[in-house]
Amino acid sequence: MAETDFEILDERFRSCVRTSARVDTLHQGMRWAEGPVYVPAGRYLLWNDIPNNRTMRWDETDGRVSVFREPSNFANGNTLDRLGRLVSCEHGSRSVTRTEHDGSITTLAAHVNGKRLNSPNDVVVKSDGSIWFTDPAYGIDSDYEGHRGESETGGCHVYRLDPNSGDCARVADDFVRPNGLAFSPDESKLYIVDSGVTHQPDGPRHIRVFDVSARGTLSGGAVFATCSAGLFDGFRVDEQGRLWCGANDGVHCLAPDGTLLGKVKTAERVANVVFGGPKRNRLFMCATSSLLAVLLPVNGVKTV
Repeated sequence: MAETDFEILDERFRSCVRTSARVDTLHQGMRWAEGPVYVPAGRYLLWNDIPNNRTMRWDETDGRVSVFREPSNFANGNTLDRLGRLVSCEHGSRSVTRTEHDGSITTLAAHVNGKRLNSPNDVVVKSDGSIWFTDPAYGIDSDYEGHRGESETGGCHVYRLDPNSGDCARVADDFVRPNGLAFSPDESKLYIVDSGVTHQPDGPRHIRVFDVSARGTLSGGAVFATCSAGLFDGFRVDEQGRLWCGANDGVHCLAPDGTLLGKVKTAERVANVVFGGPKRNRLFMCATSSLLAVLLPVNGVKTV
């Protein structure tokens, strides 16, 4: 039954789901699905199959799946900028790139202070055009989802690309493995996952929250929520400020106060999610080998 696709832990979650809805499987066969991004201009979804070094495309109008880009430079996180252009984190090139409307690719960031980035992981674009991304070392740890190599930056940090100068500046440097990130609806806060438990037995498995200044700097950084099932990965925010976070047993919905409201249950670990569809009320989930989706009575934040 569809009700088994949801776990209600707080009464506030009842208004966030319809238990008559079900989680649909749209495609299977990936090795590690990541980086979903919905393209409203074309009504299609892109996501990455990282170890297979390809970007996939699902057409909302007819359900067809095709290969959008191969090789993809082991791309991971994706988003759209304010002009609807694809911005991608590439493990293989250790860079953040932008796909122009004519299909050409522009490198936005590959170095900081003359040193190569590790392997950019996830990325968001603020309304002022600045690009914020995390840079853990997952893509250089081995050849499984990138190219094994050495870190030149001396750590795993969070960066901001200035929309005017193009300068890449470090905005947070006290993470073990920074991962997914997203702004609150009013962009006054930035939430960032630390999935450091992958490299330290007692490492972080939480989300931290920062205050964002008009100058593009961060302050604060308190722990917002700790994952109760494995670790958090990628996530998105809805219009009411709730966080929908990938975790080992599905998607965890967190209230703006950090309370775990409930879960969308899945059989595979969810790496990342995105709100899509014409009304941004369909939650697409990259769940290890599968692309899943569920229709919700909530709407994701509009970014394009």
